[in-house]
Amino acid sequence: MNPETYQALLDTSKSPIVFVDNDHVIRYLNQAAKIRYLKNRGYPELVGKSLFDCHNEQSEKQTREIHRRLLAGEDEIFLKVTRDNEKITVVAVRDTAGQLLGYYERFEAMPGTVPLQG
Repeated sequence: MNPETYQALLDTSKSPIVFVDNDHVIRYLNQAAKIRYLKNRGYPELVGKSLFDCHNEQSEKQTREIHRRLLAGEDEIFLKVTRDNEKITVVAVRDTAGQLLGYYERFEAMPGTVPLQG
C-alpha cells in the first residue's frame, strides 16, 4: 500500500491515534486526534514534540513506567477510564521482529455510553 492509503486507513478511525516513538516524541496524529487536540483543545502542532511537553511530572513518571513494561514485552496496558467514560489502553507498536517501535493510546467507549467528540 502507498502512504496515502495508510493515512486514509488510520483517518477512518473515530478514535484519536497519537503515535509516540521510543524517545517519547509524537510522530503521528490521525484526523480524530487532530480534531481533539489541535482544533477542540487548542494545542499547537504536536508532531515532532516531546510527549512530556504537554504532561505533568506524574504523567511523565507513569508513561516511563508503561514504556518500560512495553519494552519488557507487554503489548497492551490498561491506563484508566476517563471522566467521559472512555477506557484508555496503551498499545505497543512492534516491527516484524517484535522490537518496540513506539506506542499509542486506544480510546474505547464503555458499553452503554457514547464518547464525547473532541
